[in-house]
Amino acid sequence: MGTGGFSIDVWSAQRAASVAAAAVEKVLEELLEHDLSCAPHVAARLAADLSGDPKTILAVAARLDASQRQGLSALPSPLPMAPAVETLFARLDLDDRDREILVAASMRLDDRLDPLVDLAGGSAEELTRGRLGELLDVHAGRVRLTDPRLAIWLRATTPASAAAAVHTRLHRVFDERGERVDADWHRARAAMHGDPVTAGELTRMAREHSEAGLSERAFHLAREAAAHASGVERDEANLVAGVAAIAAGYAVDAGRRLGSLFPDGDELFRLQGLGGLLVAEAHLRGGVPEVDTSAIQPHRDDAEHWYSWARATAFAAMLCAERGDRRGMRSWLDALRHASARVEADRELRDPVVALAWLVIGDREMNEVRGAGPLTGGLLQALRSALDGDVDRGLSLLAAGESAVGVEVDPFVAGFEFSPLVAAYRAVTEVLLLMWRGDIGAARDRMLDASLELPVALPFAGLGVVIARRLDLAVLGHLGPFAKALTAALPAPLRIDQLVDRGIEAFLSGNSAEAAACMRLWRDRGAPQPTLSVPGLEEAIVVTHGGSWSPQRIEPPEIALAQRLRVQITSCSDDEWRVVRPVVVAAARTLTSPFSRGRVEAMIGARSLIKGDVALGREHLSMARNLLEVSGATAWARAVAVRLEEAETPGGAAVSGDPLSSCRRVWESMLTARELEVAMLAVGGASNRDIADALHVSVRTVEVHLGRVFAKLEVRTRVELTVLAHRIGQFV
Repeated sequence: MGTGGFSIDVWSAQRAASVAAAAVEKVLEELLEHDLSCAPHVAARLAADLSGDPKTILAVAARLDASQRQGLSALPSPLPMAPAVETLFARLDLDDRDREILVAASMRLDDRLDPLVDLAGGSAEELTRGRLGELLDVHAGRVRLTDPRLAIWLRATTPASAAAAVHTRLHRVFDERGERVDADWHRARAAMHGDPVTAGELTRMAREHSEAGLSERAFHLAREAAAHASGVERDEANLVAGVAAIAAGYAVDAGRRLGSLFPDGDELFRLQGLGGLLVAEAHLRGGVPEVDTSAIQPHRDDAEHWYSWARATAFAAMLCAERGDRRGMRSWLDALRHASARVEADRELRDPVVALAWLVIGDREMNEVRGAGPLTGGLLQALRSALDGDVDRGLSLLAAGESAVGVEVDPFVAGFEFSPLVAAYRAVTEVLLLMWRGDIGAARDRMLDASLELPVALPFAGLGVVIARRLDLAVLGHLGPFAKALTAALPAPLRIDQLVDRGIEAFLSGNSAEAAACMRLWRDRGAPQPTLSVPGLEEAIVVTHGGSWSPQRIEPPEIALAQRLRVQITSCSDDEWRVVRPVVVAAARTLTSPFSRGRVEAMIGARSLIKGDVALGREHLSMARNLLEVSGATAWARAVAVRLEEAETPGGAAVSGDPLSSCRRVWESMLTARELEVAMLAVGGASNRDIADALHVSVRTVEVHLGRVFAKLEVRTRVELTVLAHRIGQFV
C-alpha cells in the first residue's frame, strides 16, 4: 500500500520481446563477466528498460537480489536508480505541470493516450509540444516515455506526497471515465493506510488478467489488493497473487504468497493454491515436498474443495514424473484417483494427467486417452505423435495450439492456458521435437527466442536448460552466454549434471581422452539424464565404452535406431564388421534426421579408415559433414571436416598427446583386461620376454594372449597390430 512505489511497467514485456537475441547475448556476456548472471528473459527486460546501456544494466543488476536476477522473483518497478541514470537526467528541469504529466505517464496500468489528455486538461497536440514533446512518444492513440530510464529517475526524485497526489488525480480521472479497475488501482496506490474498499475489485481484476495470460500484471494487482485486505479477502488476494506469480515463473514470490495460506488460511483457497505452491517448492528444492496428504486434503464434503484437491494432486504427480520419482508419482496418482472419483472428474482430469505423467516418466500407457487444452490436449498428443515416429505431426499439433482462437479449456491448468509457464512447457516441447527431427539450428533459434520471453528453466525439471546446453555444443562447440545464463538461473538443488556436456565439448574439439574421462565419471555417478531423450550425448558414450547401453528413455523410433547403429559400429569385431557394414549402411539411409544420420555416417567413415579403406572412409565422412551442415550442427560438421581433412592428407595429421589412448578405449570392449595389457605393451615395442617380465607371467602365456589378440583384431603380425593401433589413434 502507499505511494512508495509506482505501478508496474506494462510496456516493459513488450519492449523486452522486441530486443534482438544478439543484443541480449552481449548483455549476458557482460553480466557473466561481472558475476551478475541473469536469466535471459530478465536480461532482455533490463536491456529494454535501460535502453541497452551496458554500464547502466550492470549497475542496476548489482542492485537486484539473486532471485530477481534468476527470474524467480518479480523485478521492482521502476528499477533501482543507477548513477548513469542520475547523470543522464541531472540537468532535466521540469515545471510542476510537466513533472506531474510525466509521473502520471509512468504510473498507469496501460499506455492509452486519452486518460493522460484528460489529466493534463488540454489536447493531444499540446502533449507533443515543447519539453513534453521531447520526452513523450505519442502514436496511434498511445503514449509512453521516450526513454524508459526516465521512469527510474522520476521515481527517485519525486517525493511520496507528490506521487500520492498524482495517484489521487488519476483515480478521479478514471472514476469519471467509469473505468473501475484503473480507478481502484490508483486509489489504492494513493492510500497512506489500508483501503479495504479497493481490495475486492483489484482481486477480481487480477483473476481476469491472470486468465488472459497477463500473469505479471495480475501478480502486481493481487499483491496490491492483499496489502489493503484482511481475513478471507486477504487470503483470496494472496491466492491470486501466488498462482499468478508461479504462472509468470516467479517461484520465490509464489512460495511466499501461497505459503502464507498454510496452515490457517481459508481451506478452499489453500486447496486452490496448493498446486502452485508445489510447483514453486519443487523448482526451488529440486523435488516435490513430502507431505501428509491426510492433513491437507479437504475436511468437508464439498465438491469444489475436492475438485481443487484433485487438481493439486495432479500437479504433484506430474512434478514427480518430471523428476523421475516413480514412488512419489504413484502415491499422488492414487490420491488423484480417489479425489476425481468423488467429483466425477475421471475422464476430464484424471485420465489425461495419468497418461501424461506415465509418458513423461518413461512408460507409454493409456495411449487412447485424449485430453483438452494446451497441456493434456495438444502437448500430450504432440509427444505421442513424435514417439510414434511422426515428429512433423507433433510439431503441427503444437503450432495449432499457439492460436488464441478456440483454445480449449484444459482442466489440468484451467485458467492458465495462456500463462507464460504453460507457454514455456510448449516451447521446450517444440524445441525437443525439432531436435528429434534433426533441425538443430532451427531448434537453437527457437530456444533463444523462447528464453527471451519465457521461464524456460521451469518445465520438465530443467529440461530446457539441458537442451539449451546441448544445442550450444552442437552449433558452437562450446557453451554460449544463453546456456550459461540459464544454467546459473537454476536454484542450487536443481543443478543439472554437466559431465556429459564437458565430454561432448572435449570430443568435438578432438580431445577424446578428456571426453572419455568425463563419460567414465558420468557413468560412475549413475548416468543421470532426462527421461525425454536429448540428442547429443550418445556419441561420447559410445566412443568411450562401446558395447550395449540401453537406458530407459522416451524417444522416437528413429532416435533409438540411430543409437543401436552406433553401438553396432563400435562393438562388433573386424570380422563381424564385414558382414554388419552393409546392413548398417542400409539402415542409416532410412534415417530422415540429418543430425542422426550424419553422426552414424561419421562413425562408419571412422571405422572404414581404421580398417585402411581410406576411399570408403572419405566417402562416408564427406556425407556426414554435408548432413550435419544441413542440420545446423555446425560444431559437429566442423569436427567431421577435421577428420576428413586428415584422411585426405598423405600420411595423415600429426596426433597430439598419447596416440594410443584412443586405441586403448576402442579395444577395451573387444579384449579382456589381460589381452589389452599384452596388446598395448606389444604395440609399444616390448618383446615377449619384456612383456612376460612386466606382467609376471611366462613367455608362453604371453604368446597365447597375443594369439588371441591377433585373432580378435584380425591381424597376423606385431607390425600389423602396431599399424592398426596408430590408425585408431589418428582417426578416432
